[in-house]
Amino acid sequence: MNNVRRQHTAQFKVKAALELIKQEKTVREICFQFAIHPTQARIWKKKAIEGLEVIFSQGVKNKEQKNNELITELYQQIGRLKVESDFLKKKMGLIN
Repeated sequence: MNNVRRQHTAQFKVKAALELIKQEKTVREICFQFAIHPTQARIWKKKAIEGLEVIFSQGVKNKEQKNNELITELYQQIGRLKVESDFLKKKMGLIN
């Protein structure tokens, strides 16, 4: 016998996972509709839910990253201004 594994596209997996998440039909009905095994269906559903968590948490990470970049830039600017201030004070004779 020829044991050829089927390759499902990402779109197919998304459709199946969304149907499973909606829970309008039983897992058995969805698996029959998409011709997939229930174990595979549960795996896709779990990955879809985990993927959603990542998508929504990335917004928070991006905001934190932008804030950290701004803080770093501001510290660099403070450092440059401090050096310039010390240089001018030394040139004017205010600092020995």
